[in-house]
Amino acid sequence: MTVEYLSGNQIARYGRFVGEPSAQELEEFFRLDAVALEQAAAKRRPHNRLGWAVQWGTVRMLGTFLSEPAGVPPRVTEFVAEQLGIDDPSCLKLYPERLPTQHEHAREIRKLLEVHDFEDGDLALREHIAGRVWVSGDGPRALFDRAVTWLLRNRVLMPGLTQLARLVGEVRAGEQALIHSVVDAPVDPDFRRELLELLTVPEEVTRSVLEGWRKGPRQVSGRGQKAALERVREIHGVKSGELDLWRVPPVKLAELARYGMSAHAPTLRRLAEPRRTATVLATMRHLEGASVDDALTLFDVLMATKLLARAEREEDKAQLKGLPRLRKAAAKVRDAVSVFLDVPIESDGGEGGEEPVLLSMAQGWERVEQLVTREELVKAIVELGELLPEGPDEDADAAWRKQLLERYATVRPFTSLLAEVIPWGATRAGAPIVQALRELPKVQARRKPGPEHIDASLLDGTWRRLGLGNPLLTPNGVIDKHAWTFCVLEALHTALKRRDVFAEGADNWGDPRARLLSGPDWQVNRPRVLTALELSGSAKEHLGELDVLLDEMYGHVAEGLPQNAAVDIVDGKIRLDRLEAEPEPAGYKPVHDAVQAMLPRIDYPELLLEVHARTGMFDSFEHIGGKVARPADLDLTLTALLVSKSTNIGLEPVIKPGEKALTRSRLTAADWGYWNLPGVSAASGLLVAQQGGIDLAGDWGGGHVASADGMRFTVPLRSIHTRPNRKYFTGRGATWLNVVSDRVMGLGGVVMPGTLRDSLGILDAMFNLDGPVRPEIVITDTGSYSDLVFGLFAICGYQFSPRIADISDARLWRLDMSKDYGPLQPVSRQRVQAERIHQHWEDMLRVAGSLQTGKVRAYDLLRMMTSGDRMTGLGDAFAHYGRIFKTLHLLQFIDSEAYRRMIGAQLNIGEGRHALARNIFFGRLGELRHAYREGMEDQLGALGMALNAVVWWNTLYMDAALKELEASGLAISPEIRSRLSPLVHEHINFHGRYPIIRSHSDGSLRALRDPRSVEE
Repeated sequence: MTVEYLSGNQIARYGRFVGEPSAQELEEFFRLDAVALEQAAAKRRPHNRLGWAVQWGTVRMLGTFLSEPAGVPPRVTEFVAEQLGIDDPSCLKLYPERLPTQHEHAREIRKLLEVHDFEDGDLALREHIAGRVWVSGDGPRALFDRAVTWLLRNRVLMPGLTQLARLVGEVRAGEQALIHSVVDAPVDPDFRRELLELLTVPEEVTRSVLEGWRKGPRQVSGRGQKAALERVREIHGVKSGELDLWRVPPVKLAELARYGMSAHAPTLRRLAEPRRTATVLATMRHLEGASVDDALTLFDVLMATKLLARAEREEDKAQLKGLPRLRKAAAKVRDAVSVFLDVPIESDGGEGGEEPVLLSMAQGWERVEQLVTREELVKAIVELGELLPEGPDEDADAAWRKQLLERYATVRPFTSLLAEVIPWGATRAGAPIVQALRELPKVQARRKPGPEHIDASLLDGTWRRLGLGNPLLTPNGVIDKHAWTFCVLEALHTALKRRDVFAEGADNWGDPRARLLSGPDWQVNRPRVLTALELSGSAKEHLGELDVLLDEMYGHVAEGLPQNAAVDIVDGKIRLDRLEAEPEPAGYKPVHDAVQAMLPRIDYPELLLEVHARTGMFDSFEHIGGKVARPADLDLTLTALLVSKSTNIGLEPVIKPGEKALTRSRLTAADWGYWNLPGVSAASGLLVAQQGGIDLAGDWGGGHVASADGMRFTVPLRSIHTRPNRKYFTGRGATWLNVVSDRVMGLGGVVMPGTLRDSLGILDAMFNLDGPVRPEIVITDTGSYSDLVFGLFAICGYQFSPRIADISDARLWRLDMSKDYGPLQPVSRQRVQAERIHQHWEDMLRVAGSLQTGKVRAYDLLRMMTSGDRMTGLGDAFAHYGRIFKTLHLLQFIDSEAYRRMIGAQLNIGEGRHALARNIFFGRLGELRHAYREGMEDQLGALGMALNAVVWWNTLYMDAALKELEASGLAISPEIRSRLSPLVHEHINFHGRYPIIRSHSDGSLRALRDPRSVEE
């Protein structure tokens, strides 16, 4: 095993300095303690004192004694010399003259710091690496870095680079083989043959059985639903889930399955045993859950878009179509009735105050027929009966539910499969629905099913009338089984969304309650969760602190309200003046124009290659099959793939047949082997971290503020992962919900179907961020918040700060209603029900811990705790908890103009980043052409990485331009620097020319343009 799997950056920094250490590193490793100062001072000559102290810090930072200590960066020498009182740090060059002195000093330092030889820590290091292989998805490069960290932490001297690289590779290969053996162990010969038969291609078929199963459903129809359920039955028929694999961590099964889901059947057949069987088995276990998720996702889409929504649309059309008839019929009835209402009361003509005589029926009909004939009136009444609800109890859903019955042929073919093949589970509320679904095929099979064959308690008003009140069936005691079928399916659809009904073992449609930390697992994690989130185990204590905070905030805002000219309270409502655009700082425009004019012109691929040369971003990509050796010029291949995916132009424009790294076969192989979402996330995170080292980025923020917003894409393909929305899509589409820091870097994102409320995915995106800095403030637009979302964000340690478009309807809440807050009294009459929070506090902590540790998704919890207007007790507790923090946010929002501007500025960053994304993602009309979620995530992840690369490059060169302007005598204030944006792109060519050629990979900057020159 050689060092071929290591990146150039890893090789360059192993056991040596790369550039000047940061101030933090100097303090951490080269700040001499009292003992070290005493030991160094005991040396006779200045260069020996300095050399000893430099070696003391070097072995702590790098884990080795340098063969040439005088070669340390000057900043290190000066820092140490200052502590020792040595005026001339250059005397260090005399230190290497006597080698025995260096050896003697090394022995002293090793004894003082208790540094061990590598041979003494070899076994412990092997155990550490082996443990990481079992519990993580780390590739060889990440394992090598962990090995270096372990050696430094345990004060073990670094071995040679090749020796350590070989050790890591050997341990990883051995543990991978052991994992394969453990997965393979419970497989008997017959089952192994059955698994391997899945890789064979039957006659007259172009693909193997496994490859066919790996493709999920795309057709949203009754036929497509039936096929999806048959796929579930076939996959579960293999019974791979019955094998006991408890010894294998889920992360390793997922790693094997990821390879099995992407590799072609011939490639899997060529694998050696036991890896081949282990890979196919892990793939089948993954497919057991994934196939159920796919089938239920299709059921959700089918019910929501093809059945329920379409029935409502058809009914709306029918009502519009019948509107002229309704008007004509109503006019005739109106004319007839008006005769009896408007005609004066008649008398018999006598005198003396005789009693008046009412108009007779005959006289009334005579007058009616002067306006409307009897036949026309009868026809009008019949038409009104057809066009209007049947009775006073008819609800708003009755009409479209009648329309739904006409689509019975769509659902009849798959209802029995739906009941049979899905491993249903349910709460107490959902159990009757599951039972009704399982009995549904029997009801459908009966010629004359009666009320005794169904659970009539599931029939609400409309379904009861449709199911039990059909005039053609009721006299014979027969129910309408079409109505009963749709009643059960609609109830199932509703219960699935709020997880009263779920699929056992599934991921997306499983039971989120079962994943929450509980029992001994929760007791172990509880102290860590409380410490990490700074929460109290006592609801009383925690709410007491919040009460004080809320009281102080109310008092502060009420006191300053008379002087706050932007805010007024009228008729119990808050009125807030709209913010005017903030004026530009003095001198901003000349600096902005000069910086933009100085940025070098560059082709997009060259930019990406230069960013890689400076950051090593492509080094984050590991081969999906675990290959250690990396092909030559892999950076060129990955650059071409990033250009292809992020611009949405396909492979053709980046294929260069004469260049080995850019042939079609090389690009296709690298796309399959190296391009994956974990690599994209790691590369983006690397760019986020390294941008922090550029001075200009610090003027934009500290990375502690982030915004989340959705970018919409049309998907012109049949897919179960898209939804229609006329506001954003001409057909169907998906949303890329991405998180952007105040430094304009993307921190990650999630892909959501259609335009589901962004709030359902924001928290999940926050728990899967790229980059080292965790934001503290999360900003969104108006449509992304609710009291429940406020509560979840707050308990997870985030300050949720949505922009409020219309604050007039906002309500302020309080814990103590006895306090008097003067002018805020009329808008703060709502009380937080603290007792509900007390009642559910332990469960709320479990939810926070489960989210923090990745046990459960926030999306699932939100859907579970609320559906429509209904909210569970736990959801209600979170909503009341959230109202405390929503009130704090609203009070700060009306009190602080700076706070409002910060929110607006951060949202503008997100919108600007989306505009740049549209400019990059220009190919194929900007449409996302992937039918499966994995493909969407892959391409949009590439777009996010590309955006970070462009922002990183712009930040670097804008910083250089500013320093050049300052060197020429121009004073640039921090206010000006903070207003500059790295989202400019006029100097970058994204279109038409894609030269994938390395340049400026030696670390030198490109020449800045002269801002005074005029270019065509």
